[in-house]
Amino acid sequence: MTLEVKPSGEACGATVTGIDLTTPLTPETVAEIRSAWLAHHVLAFPDQAMNDDDLERFTLYFGPFGDDPFIASIPGRDHIIAVKREADETAPVFAESWHTDWSFQKTPPAGTCLFGITIPPMGGDTLFANQHLALENMPDELRTKLEGKIAIHSARVPYAKEGVYGEADAQNRSMDIRASADALAAEHKHPIIRKHPETGREGIFGCVGYVVGFEGMSEAESMALLAELYVWQTREEFQYRHKWRENMLVMWDNRSVLHMATGGYDGHARLLHRTTIGAS
Repeated sequence: MTLEVKPSGEACGATVTGIDLTTPLTPETVAEIRSAWLAHHVLAFPDQAMNDDDLERFTLYFGPFGDDPFIASIPGRDHIIAVKREADETAPVFAESWHTDWSFQKTPPAGTCLFGITIPPMGGDTLFANQHLALENMPDELRTKLEGKIAIHSARVPYAKEGVYGEADAQNRSMDIRASADALAAEHKHPIIRKHPETGREGIFGCVGYVVGFEGMSEAESMALLAELYVWQTREEFQYRHKWRENMLVMWDNRSVLHMATGGYDGHARLLHRTTIGAS
């Protein structure tokens, strides 16, 4: 088995071929994949006819399962959630805003795996933004404002009962999202600039949405700084646009990139299965 890694030519991302993810992998192959993942932050594996057992086995090569709050797992599986949208669905596209998964947890997950099952003929791309590049190219004035700042991450904006995916939203959505009062307590603090735990490379961690403020700053001051940061960290030159195909697995490093879903496939169903790679 010869692993081939082809970079996207954009700010991050690579396609990996020469591998069959429906069979167990050797430790040497897993180490090769991890090295490519850390280098490119987003890896796409096309033409993988994986089932849920394969998806779970692959996930566990890279860490324990992470905890997925506020979204129910699929029947018969504790660690797989369905990211789905029916052809006639009218609710806003799920996750159509920049974020890094579950950053409001005490120990946020290392990564996410997403497997394409039903892919519409157009639209539905996923965007990624390289937060190492965003920091390394940041104007000195903005970096000075961020140095030493501790960001307050919270689940309340999306997942409280009155939140974006709250009780009113659930009436029109096919995904099994479980908004809860627990979202009000799901809050933790992380440095806005931090080193990647495996590579040591500095990057920005989080953005407005899950980040609701900065320690020691007023709400108005925090929102102004978050807005300025958001405009910078999501610039096009830091982005990679991923185009999906059926039987494609994508894994990304939540410690290195932001991501967001896009629409553009009205009238078509879309289904992907997702696992979370917990921090080791």
